[in-house]
Parts: sequence; C-alpha cells; structure tokens
Amino acid sequence: MDGKLQNANIEQISSFSWYRDVCKRFFDFVFSLMGIVVLAVPMVIVAIVIKIDSPKEQILFRQKRVGKNNHEFIIYKFRSMRQDAPHEMATKNFENPEAYITPVGKFIRKASLDELPQLFNVFKGEMSIVGPRPLIPNEGKVLKLRNEYGADKILPGITGLAQVHGRDEITDENKASYDGKYALNMSMLLDITIVFKTVFDVIQSRGIHEGKRKNQ
Repeated sequence: MDGKLQNANIEQISSFSWYRDVCKRFFDFVFSLMGIVVLAVPMVIVAIVIKIDSPKEQILFRQKRVGKNNHEFIIYKFRSMRQDAPHEMATKNFENPEAYITPVGKFIRKASLDELPQLFNVFKGEMSIVGPRPLIPNEGKVLKLRNEYGADKILPGITGLAQVHGRDEITDENKASYDGKYALNMSMLLDITIVFKTVFDVIQSRGIHEGKRKNQ
C-alpha cells in the first residue's frame, strides 16, 4: 500500500465516528447481554457435556489475545482441546490438531459453539460482535500487517469480514487486507451483512480448516 494512502486511511480510522465509537458499542452491549440471557441454557449444556467428557479438565479455555491498539486481554472460549495442547500457537499452525481436539471439541468447533463465551468479552468492552478476529501475541506477521492497514485501531470481533471471505482458507495477507477494509468502511449495513453471512457459513461449516494446510 502507498505510504501516503496508508497514513490517510489510518488517520480516517482513528478519527471520531458516531457509529463506531457510540452506536456500535451500544449495540454490542445490548446484543451481547441479550445473547448471554437467551443462550444461557445452551451454554450450560455445553459446559456440562465438556465436564462429563473430561471431568479433571477445565470447562473454559482462557488465552491472551491482542485487542484494540494492541492491548492484550484474556479471551474466553469453551475448551475444545486437551489441556496439554500448545496454548501459545494458533490452531491453524498445528501439525496434528486431531491429536489434541477432544470428541466433544470437534463438534462444538464445527458448530462454532466454542465461541459463545466471547459474548462476555463483548459485554465487557474488550471485543465487538463484528471486527477483526483477535490474534495471539506471537502472530507477529499478521499483527504487523494489520497495523499497516489500521485494523489495530478498532475492537476485535467474534466474526469479521475476513471470516466471511474464506476464514481459514485465505492467506495472512488477505486476512489483514480484509480487516483493514472493514476498519475503513465500517457501517451498520456492513455489520448486519457480515452477521447474516456468518450464520450461513456456520450452518454449512464453510471456511473451517484445522491445522496446517498440506500445500503450505
């Protein structure tokens, strides 16, 4: 990206926006609270099933992720892997993810049920419903690319533009590009479109790929 254009885009993303800085946060608070209430029973059921499957291990998976302005926070997910799985590595980089994913974990990952506890991250203001997926600190390449596109200036999300354009099947460069495009063009219509597209993708299990791709 041209340096002047890059700086102009980052300046635009950093400037005050009624939708991003006020309305979107209000909607995130309301919808995350509604989601926590409506999905309380399904989340309890998932938690019970995880505990029955592995009584000695934790129900929730907690991990450091990089949020807005590169500030770290703790993300919550339902645990879908054994406790001895590498914690500081993205699942896409696992050589043999099937060796760590539990039988219950395989199902909840495919149905994206493991992501439900992130509603609490949204409620707390650490995440948004829609935004770039939060990365772990050692994913330096993508984090650097996001910084160049200005995507680090907004809250990370449960789903995002990159997730509905291939998710695990696109390159790091394309992910960062989509994240930057979203940060620059954020709107209510775009958010609604991404949410509906995410629902259809989850139903069809589209874009999900565990571990390293064989052609990498």
